[in-house]
Amino acid sequence: MWESEVDGKKLTFHLSGINNQNFIMRDEETGTWWQQVSGEAIHGPLKGKKLTRVDNDEMTFALWKRENQQGRVLKPDERVKQKYEAADWEEQYAKFRVVTPVDPNDKLSPRTLIAGLVVNGKSAAYPLPALEKQRLILDNIGSGGGVTPIFVVLGDDNKSVRAFERAVDGRTLEFYVKPDTSPIQLIDETATTWDFSGKAVSGPLAGKQLKKIFALKDYWFDWKIYNPDTKVYTLGESPPQSKQ
Repeated sequence: MWESEVDGKKLTFHLSGINNQNFIMRDEETGTWWQQVSGEAIHGPLKGKKLTRVDNDEMTFALWKRENQQGRVLKPDERVKQKYEAADWEEQYAKFRVVTPVDPNDKLSPRTLIAGLVVNGKSAAYPLPALEKQRLILDNIGSGGGVTPIFVVLGDDNKSVRAFERAVDGRTLEFYVKPDTSPIQLIDETATTWDFSGKAVSGPLAGKQLKKIFALKDYWFDWKIYNPDTKVYTLGESPPQSKQ
């Protein structure tokens, strides 16, 4: 999700084509083409410009409604309803041929779904199958003095993914899934309980809010195009130690 304003000018975007199963958008005002996944202008007068990301989640409606009981829902536009994708569009797109070269040394198959994170210019990919098995993954992104301790967590709907920095007031915390909780809750070594939104709901740190990291659910073959130096999480590995 991106802001539609660039250099103080509001632009109107339309779908112009598909590049490796990613939308190419074209704005009416300048005719510039924009890559949906990166928000970057790739052709036209504004080539090289980047759209500003709007914080968003990809999650199930049930989980979203639970967190936003007074939230508004965008209704289908009856005027263009026949142009909408079918309900099973994900299954249909999964049958398309992958046009990027397949590396035999890849840790992941091309259509493995991952949660992709970028922190301070460093990227990491967390396979959904690993999240389904572990539910919660602790990690550090970066190296040297630029390490950021993070965690990635899968919601109890087995589809919604969120990621957060796990440092609070300068202290890096270890998180665990709290047993027998629905909705899912986490607990840390201070005995503070946290909900899926990253808010401490009880315990010594009650009221604190973890810093959210944007997590993009994407196919591996697509993610590695835009993040060629990405780290890939291996199931069960321990995060490298970070300096406090």
